[in-house]
Amino acid sequence: MDMNKMMKQVQKMQAELAKAQEELAQAVVEGSAGGGAVKVEFTGQEASRVTIDPAAVDPEDPGLLEDLIRAAINEGLRAQQALAAERLGPLAGGMSLPGMH
Repeated sequence: MDMNKMMKQVQKMQAELAKAQEELAQAVVEGSAGGGAVKVEFTGQEASRVTIDPAAVDPEDPGLLEDLIRAAINEGLRAQQALAAERLGPLAGGMSLPGMH
């Protein structure tokens, strides 16, 4: 195999991977719970916004709100992982990458 051709292919793959990683860092995904009463928005790998419907706040049952927040965060993280698998999976060429189940 021609070494120059192989190096060009590697460089192309590296450029595609860098572009996909940049897109993921800018991508926005959302998790929600309680029929949308609690929403958590993620930009890249950080929670960038939390929205709580006032009707979801019950002073007599703070545990319910805690559960809704946790569920929304977990849904957002799953959405984030699915997006990463979708965008990076084809570039991995069948390799198993951490965090991409």
